[in-house]
Amino acid sequence: MNSLGYEKSKQLAIRIVRLYTYLRDQKKEYVLSKQLLKSGTSIGANLAEAKCGISRADFLSKIYIALKETMETLYWLELLHDTDYLTDEQFINIHRDVEELRKILSATTKTMQNG
Repeated sequence: MNSLGYEKSKQLAIRIVRLYTYLRDQKKEYVLSKQLLKSGTSIGANLAEAKCGISRADFLSKIYIALKETMETLYWLELLHDTDYLTDEQFINIHRDVEELRKILSATTKTMQNG
């Protein structure tokens, strides 16, 4: 995993924390936003663990978990958008960043499997 993916995941986690705070404080939404907070910050946490993987399999396992958390984060974002907690602009902006990270992680898993 290159540092680009790790840094993107960290920046995404910061945005997710801020979005969670906004949804909680301004929109009074407590359930979906908490799920988003958990999955959105878990991506970077798993990539941090992957950096210290004890084996190639351990490393790949953490990357897969981060990829799964990315997919879950996309789901919660879509749900928050579809229930009008996020505007189109808010949704498009953060969704694009999560999708970019998903592509990076997906490419990493394919490279690791083939390498």
